[in-house]
Amino acid sequence: MDARSTIAAIRAGRDPGRPSLEAFAGGLASGAVTDAQAGAFAMAVCLRGLSSEGRVTLTRAMRDSGQILRWDLPGPVLDKHSTGGVGDCISLLLAPAMAACGAYVPMISGRGLGHSGGTLDKLESIPGYRADVTVEKLRQVVGDYGCAIVAATQDLAPADRRLYAIRDVTATVESVDLITASILSKKLAAGLEGLVLDVKVGTGAFMQTMAEAEALATALVETAQGAGCMTRALITDMNQPLATAIGNALEVSEVMETLTGVAVNHDLWDLTTDLGGELLALGGLAADAEDGAGRIATVLESGLAAERFGAMIAAMGGPTDFVDRWPDRLPSAPVVREVAAPRDGFVTAIDAAAIGLSVVGLGGGRQREGDRINPSVGLSELAALGEEVSEGAPLCLVHAASEADAERAAVAIRAAYGFGESPLPEGDLVLKRIG
Repeated sequence: MDARSTIAAIRAGRDPGRPSLEAFAGGLASGAVTDAQAGAFAMAVCLRGLSSEGRVTLTRAMRDSGQILRWDLPGPVLDKHSTGGVGDCISLLLAPAMAACGAYVPMISGRGLGHSGGTLDKLESIPGYRADVTVEKLRQVVGDYGCAIVAATQDLAPADRRLYAIRDVTATVESVDLITASILSKKLAAGLEGLVLDVKVGTGAFMQTMAEAEALATALVETAQGAGCMTRALITDMNQPLATAIGNALEVSEVMETLTGVAVNHDLWDLTTDLGGELLALGGLAADAEDGAGRIATVLESGLAAERFGAMIAAMGGPTDFVDRWPDRLPSAPVVREVAAPRDGFVTAIDAAAIGLSVVGLGGGRQREGDRINPSVGLSELAALGEEVSEGAPLCLVHAASEADAERAAVAIRAAYGFGESPLPEGDLVLKRIG
């Protein structure tokens, strides 16, 4: 392999060919490709792009750069991936609901990135939960309980781990080709038979416009199916936080309220059934997406999904009585205060990314790699788009480690809200389906 010829071909707008891309991915994993060459490759792809065939080849090669899981289970192996948003705790509802419907879900997830919260950070707010496990432990928990939500091991898609770190410091994160290969190489290495993608669009998403979201969703679906995995994508609205609570332990609390029926968040419920319905249909466990959505709703209503969630938590090191005692098991912040609305009116705009960053500022996310997270801080009871508020009435509650932190967050939250004289028409949560 000559890494320079691969880079030169892409820089010139030519397809470097399957052998070159496969060898380059192998070199990323082995170290034969230098950091300088990896950075040049990322910049060339970012500026010139890859063909559809080239994107599939790169994704497969990055998948094949490490271990690929093989399963021998009585049901289909399925998963979901979100492109990241604010208050997006769907994975915690969807994985156990899918397991309760007969699917097996080895969900390899990540930690927080920028304003977007991480599924693993949320789960690790549960005392004892360990997301960093061996492949053998992943196999055991998935086989016994139907689902496990874990971090990627060192052996899965090592080429992506290397290239992702390079992209982060070379301003090439935004490339649709590289985003696609990064997401799918890890997911496909888990040995999936079906995948549903939740592509977010709006003020709290990495894709700000519908055109950007459609381009990414189409690339993801075409590439995943080209690599042999049946896939659908839903483009969903992220112009406001999905949950009414933002922050690790606070989002787990809202998930538990929905799982146990204490206080159901209908947006969380509806998106879980929509995504789960598509997955059950892809896996042959439902006649179509509508039938699948009904099956997901049934296991949520019956408590079967909550049972699976509790079993997974215990198997991953958490409390054995979490479903029954979750309010006592989750950490709480020492300072809780209201954020008052600055004026009368209807909520007409929310900068969801700013809301997410306010939680990072409270200590609920990382400002640099290696930062420790405070799992108890965040926001709750957030006012939603279209809601009428009065001056001085609460926009939300801030959960903070100190009064000074709470005051800084309050200033950011008031600035993130826009108000008008009339209510907005209610919008759809699912904007488009692709695949």
